[in-house]
Amino acid sequence: QVQLVESGGGLVQAGGSLRLSCAASGRTLRSYAMGWFRQAPGKERELVAAISRSGGSTYYADSVKGRFTISRDNAKNTVYLQMNSLKPEDTAVYYCAADQSPFIGVVTTSGDYDYWGQGTQVTVSS
Repeated sequence: QVQLVESGGGLVQAGGSLRLSCAASGRTLRSYAMGWFRQAPGKERELVAAISRSGGSTYYADSVKGRFTISRDNAKNTVYLQMNSLKPEDTAVYYCAADQSPFIGVVTTSGDYDYWGQGTQVTVSS
């Protein structure tokens, strides 16, 4: 079993940047495909970005494509989400998640993820 802890959230002005980190403990992160999700008040949780176990494949939601970058450092057991050109509509609680299946690609369905962090708040002011 793996435990996930997100950090790096906060308050930023529109156009600014934040980098979220998701630190894993309990097992090596290289065994998991990873994803970043977000949930805004009154809205459903949505996948923002995903990365394969090797880091060779990534996926981005259309709303963040070109602005966000997901990466992983398996040696540090950490996954990152670099967020640039932030917009007020990016305001949400951001969660990282891990999928333990042997699938080698990206995982885009929230129900396929097995472990979740507690979330970190990102607030973008206009």
